[in-house]
Amino acid sequence: MDVPAKIDALRKNRGWSVNRLASEAMLTQSTLNSMYARNSPPKIEVLESICAAFGISLAQFFLEDEALIAVNDSERDLLLKFKALSPEKKKALIALLR
Repeated sequence: MDVPAKIDALRKNRGWSVNRLASEAMLTQSTLNSMYARNSPPKIEVLESICAAFGISLAQFFLEDEALIAVNDSERDLLLKFKALSPEKKKALIALLR
């Protein structure tokens, strides 16, 4: 897996600049620019910060199905709100959607 390319694809999918990703991940822009210039995977701590910015886990990052992780900000917001619901409210919402 080409980790820098996957990060770049996720970044572009969200319409984020490198500067925005750096800001969201609480990293310096030079850290990301260095990763892209070397085309080498970042250290695990940096990748964890990047994944947190995208609102995904490391496990989700390494999934092969891009559709499972390529969500935009509004979809991510919906998922976070869904996760915060009680089990009963989740069941009710799923029933409503069906």
